[in-house]
Amino acid sequence: MAASVSLSSGKVPNSEVQQEVKLLNGVYDNYGGVVVQMTEPMDSKLFASLLQSSLSHWKQEGKKGVWIKLPIGLVDLVEVAVKEGFWYHHAEPTYLMLIYWIPGGAHTLPANASHRVGIGAFVMNQKREVLVVQENSGRFRGKGIWKFPTGVVDQGEDICEAAVREVKEETSIDAEFVEVLAFRQSHQSFFEKSDLFFVCMLRPLSFNIQKQENEIEAAQWMPLEEYMVQPFVQKEGLLKYMIDICLAKIEGSYSGFSPVPTTSIFSDQKHYLYLNAADLKHSNI
Repeated sequence: MAASVSLSSGKVPNSEVQQEVKLLNGVYDNYGGVVVQMTEPMDSKLFASLLQSSLSHWKQEGKKGVWIKLPIGLVDLVEVAVKEGFWYHHAEPTYLMLIYWIPGGAHTLPANASHRVGIGAFVMNQKREVLVVQENSGRFRGKGIWKFPTGVVDQGEDICEAAVREVKEETSIDAEFVEVLAFRQSHQSFFEKSDLFFVCMLRPLSFNIQKQENEIEAAQWMPLEEYMVQPFVQKEGLLKYMIDICLAKIEGSYSGFSPVPTTSIFSDQKHYLYLNAADLKHSNI
């Protein structure tokens, strides 16, 4: 949804003549909307005039949603847009996205992203020891609680890649992703967003632990049975289910979801479909 920043001209109907007016240069999207990407500084009064003319022109053309992307350097134009009826859609470190619904009333513009995605990594060696850490920040700080490595999936990062990265960052252990064993959805979490948490199984490729100094208080290989009897694990329903699932996987009575590379006619980027390949009939996966 990119757009240039220059101005364009549009013809406004008049009873006698066709007037040429300056408009903000926007790109029409596939949903009857307009996307304007501002990059150059502009006087706020000029911006207000151009915005009013543009909204009138786009309304005559039957457009619906208007998206204006304002970089952080043009923050002085935010007030102008809000006074014209725009509202915030989302913000990133370098820009703010504002939207407007030309028809009025209830709009059908897509909402901002509603979820954050996290992972928990179950990593066990051949000695039946699991990789665990103690965090030196957050709600577990100073409580002596051993837990699986966890973290948040970065933008543009796949779940399987995030699990491998988090294990490496927290413990220096190289690991190979095996499966998504389960996932949990919760709500009213980080900044009132919902949360998707994926329990992932990884196979260790190295075994010498070097903990991350900034976030990790301690890290070690712990016998699975010792981890299971921790009071925290016994009291936390989610962790008890996680252990049951991990045990079932080890015993061969449970199959999780493996990442399978896929393609799309809409994008050249690599995507993964997570599926139960073991039970998929008549498959070459």
